[in-house]
Amino acid sequence: MIATLLVANRGEIACRIMRTCRELGIATVGVCSDPDASALHVREADTAVRLPGASPADTYLRGELIVKAALTAGADAVHPGYGFLSENAGFARAVMDAGLVWVGPPPAAIEALASKTRAKELMGLAPLTRVTEADLPVLVKASAGGGGRGMRIVRTLDALEGELAAAGAEAAAAFGDGEVFIEPYVEGGRHVEVQLLADAHGTVRTLGTRDCSLQRRHQKVIEECPAPGLDPELAESLYASSAALARAVGYTGVGTAEFLLAPSGRAHFLEMNTRLQVEHPVTEAVFGVDLVAAQIRIAEGEPLPAEPPTPRGHAVEARLYAEDPARGWTPQSGVLHRLRVPTGPGVRLERGYADGDTVGVHYDALLAKVIAWAPTRAEALRRLAGTLEASRVHGPATGLGLLIRSLRHPEFAEARMDTGFYDRRLPELTAAAPDPYAPLAAALADAHGRSRFGGWRNLPSQPQLKRYRSEADGVEHEVRYRHTRDGLEADGVRVVSAGPDLVVLEAAGVLRTYDIAVHGERVYAGNTALTALPRLPGPPAPEQAPGSLLAPMPGTVVRLGEGVAEGARVERGQPLLWLEAMKMEHRVTAPAAGTLTALHAAPGRQVEAGGLLAVVQEDVQEDVQEQEDVPAQRDHHTTTPPREHP
Repeated sequence: MIATLLVANRGEIACRIMRTCRELGIATVGVCSDPDASALHVREADTAVRLPGASPADTYLRGELIVKAALTAGADAVHPGYGFLSENAGFARAVMDAGLVWVGPPPAAIEALASKTRAKELMGLAPLTRVTEADLPVLVKASAGGGGRGMRIVRTLDALEGELAAAGAEAAAAFGDGEVFIEPYVEGGRHVEVQLLADAHGTVRTLGTRDCSLQRRHQKVIEECPAPGLDPELAESLYASSAALARAVGYTGVGTAEFLLAPSGRAHFLEMNTRLQVEHPVTEAVFGVDLVAAQIRIAEGEPLPAEPPTPRGHAVEARLYAEDPARGWTPQSGVLHRLRVPTGPGVRLERGYADGDTVGVHYDALLAKVIAWAPTRAEALRRLAGTLEASRVHGPATGLGLLIRSLRHPEFAEARMDTGFYDRRLPELTAAAPDPYAPLAAALADAHGRSRFGGWRNLPSQPQLKRYRSEADGVEHEVRYRHTRDGLEADGVRVVSAGPDLVVLEAAGVLRTYDIAVHGERVYAGNTALTALPRLPGPPAPEQAPGSLLAPMPGTVVRLGEGVAEGARVERGQPLLWLEAMKMEHRVTAPAAGTLTALHAAPGRQVEAGGLLAVVQEDVQEDVQEQEDVPAQRDHHTTTPPREHP
């Protein structure tokens, strides 16, 4: 029996594993890098061991340090969570060689399935070796790892060589393995997966399907169980092929077989993930099981229950990231002042941060997952959307509004979605009109304290002016209100009540209630983030030189493009450098053809959001028409797929 378990991970998955351990009476050991010294998973653990350093390569990816930490803390087992070393056969062997229990599949099974090419061979499939025009579009993928790193869609033959090189470089940096392969890219497909559970006594069980089609850059955003509208015969064939693959490699523990369903209904095998999935809670909610507890019992040698669990109802999960979907999904950092999610019957919260924690730039931007269960899919969607709408998230920008609108979008509500959903729908999902009364509510809350001091005059007071900038769209708002003998008054809106924490307005016959929170210069009216501005505009900010490329986020320069140096000639769209933050890699490209007159970036250098990376002096075109046809794009950057896991 396991007495003390070390969780070789961080964030919400570490906290989630520790919760099950508490329920089973197992003591827990956490590990932490220096930036994570006071993180929630460290506070949740019974004891913790420091991994000196900040980057994953120096800390959470150092298997020998984690094994040493387990022995130092007196642990007798290691659970890898997901990401980091969870699919590393060498790490699994090192854990077992140290006399510790490995809570995961056998190293040989991990090794057999770690390469997507080898997994496909076990399924009787083979990657493309020679690509022709008829094969396009194709997908370049990393053989090791996952979560979208080392993945590129290629639509033209002349782009293939460059994308192969870029994907290989990214895969090598992320996973230590630069092997990539090519497979057909399915347009308009659905991402469906099968949950597997196998013990060491010969039982291999499938626990339903999940649909994970709502993705941005191949990283899942909303997942559900079961996959809606799936043909029963197709589902049975997915179960059979998934179980056969598990048996073929002697698999034990929890795993997931992933497929892409073409519009024709044909299923294409993608990969077998030899670990717990981020989206495992939806399966737990439908089948009434604790998959982490099952992992632990299987590692202890117990058989699975004789009877499989019976599925019931429908569950949906939404991932809440610190990111700005409207600005290229750029990750965000800073202090998370408040994270409030109303939980209750049918609603579950998995979180990696608490109020006051700092969201840094070194790791994944996943703050929390919210899961809703209900008897039917429609009820589960409604419950989850309502829960998110009642939530309060103050701090870095998040995708909260996008999640709510996604759950209520007709295409998703009617289960007509595919993996291109956000490619088609992102502009409308991020263009929601801001609340026009939120700035007034913020101003009235601010005025509440001052209105109680001093006597009222018989003459009406002059209107008061407050200025705010909406953080969602950068628009500035001027708000006017007046102190009267009867309280506060605003033109066109009746002030029902106003206090420092709560404001109630009546506009167009409807009562609107706003809870108010102030964090420095940032004010929140509900979830509307506003920044208080001086009453009079200040001097304009200094202008950047034409062609300046600014960092879209704080992060680290990981590499420069080939031949990139000051004085070099560049073409429009040419990759200049790659910037990484929160496990996302952003490619910064030249906005126009010209000369690189300044380069302030170098591999390994840390940059702040808005920091100057480079300056491209655009070629002067004598032909005005040509200039109009090819306009320069300032501060332009494109993005490459992020890693799914921390």
